[in-house]
Amino acid sequence: MPDLTLRKQALLTEEIFHEFGPPASVPLRRVAMVSVIENPFAGRYEPDIAPFMDTLKPLGEAMARRMLDALGGDPAQVQGYGKGAIVGAAGELEHGALWHVPGGWAMREVLGDAMAIVPSTKKVGGPGTRLDVPITHVNASYVRSHFDAMEVGLTDAPRAAELALILVMTTGPRIHARVGGLAAADIEGRDGLR
Repeated sequence: MPDLTLRKQALLTEEIFHEFGPPASVPLRRVAMVSVIENPFAGRYEPDIAPFMDTLKPLGEAMARRMLDALGGDPAQVQGYGKGAIVGAAGELEHGALWHVPGGWAMREVLGDAMAIVPSTKKVGGPGTRLDVPITHVNASYVRSHFDAMEVGLTDAPRAAELALILVMTTGPRIHARVGGLAAADIEGRDGLR
């Protein structure tokens, strides 16, 4: 199994106070973390890449803990999450899929009781590529107020033989969310959907 070689990390935070309406009583806080690592499969086809997911798990957990700390340290404050990966041009899209399990596992591990699947996206791109990372509620994917995305990217990553691995956490719904659907207060908490 290849080793993990980390080049850089970035922790990005946002506070949203309003969206052209009255200021929210509590601002929405969003945090994203990007880890740029060497892609051990760049430039070649490797049939058995799945074992590398185990190598990525400690990185995912460390990222999730740093993000939680940036949001104040209380898992109960985190209401939304998502993940994504940008694969450098010498890699293939499937290399980004390696982040599905370790990225989602890490946030659920750190948050304790999150039930919803962690939404994800990935793409191949070069330095400066941006990714709209999808976000849903941590316990029920059908809570429309928490359908969101955070655009994430770094000016110098990923290089051709790198992966940019991304996690996102949020503290609430979109500011002024008002399109109906299942409310967070009405989550049944049985299946990660409702």
